[in-house]
Amino acid sequence: MLGALTGDIVGSIYEWNNIKTTVFPLFQKECRFTDDSVLTVALAESILTGEPYAALMRRYCRRYPDAGYGGKFLSWAQSDDAPAYQSYGNGSAMRISPAGWAFDNLDQVLQKAKEYSAVTHDHPEGVKGAQATAASIYLARSGAAKKEIETFVAGRFGYDLSRSCDEIRPGYSFDVTCQGTVPQALTAFLESTDFESAIRLAISLGGDSDTLAAITGGIAQAYYGGVPAAIAAETLRFLDEPLRKVTLEFEARFVSGRTDQKKGDRLLFDFKK
Repeated sequence: MLGALTGDIVGSIYEWNNIKTTVFPLFQKECRFTDDSVLTVALAESILTGEPYAALMRRYCRRYPDAGYGGKFLSWAQSDDAPAYQSYGNGSAMRISPAGWAFDNLDQVLQKAKEYSAVTHDHPEGVKGAQATAASIYLARSGAAKKEIETFVAGRFGYDLSRSCDEIRPGYSFDVTCQGTVPQALTAFLESTDFESAIRLAISLGGDSDTLAAITGGIAQAYYGGVPAAIAAETLRFLDEPLRKVTLEFEARFVSGRTDQKKGDRLLFDFKK
């Protein structure tokens, strides 16, 4: 989860000012948390407390009205009883990382990702983006190799992961759909060598930079055994106290000690677990 917040904050200044390189200062004073972080923390609180996610999303949206929500989501959040609105936007994937940590088998992760995304994003592509992201986090923290994660995601969800970052980058532009964001974010993770390089690769693609990096960062945290301490400290510094409190509580309960720390080759993963 903290990896997703890191990606959001680092990428926040590049969403409307894309940078097509991996060479840039990781944190800058203009960085901020956006709706990606707000709604991720709202999901974490829902999992921690059992309070319905829809109610918490609305409450968080009203508490942080200037976080940068999409228009349809904002209309939904400002109503007390609006139904889901058939969205296939990448919002379902950007906020789903807690679901990849909190549940104990792949089937449950997939089911919960569907439930949490369908509150607003009930279009099949919106659900698929959330499931692919949450499943990748679960597999990564459970010891799956990158090739296994790639094979599972491509086979289960039909995403084309054959193009490299270098092939994607030149022609890639702003895209708020799941199908135009999740495969690219996954590719950045697959090509990375450590947590920081994953964030840098995601942002270097351009497009919806904070959301791309949030998705990539969530998976990278799980695969690489955490967020490096110095980066984690900077991320937490950009959060306000309520967001920081929920983040630390969730990390302590569901994340600490739940990643495979083996260096080098990752474990072969049994997808029937």
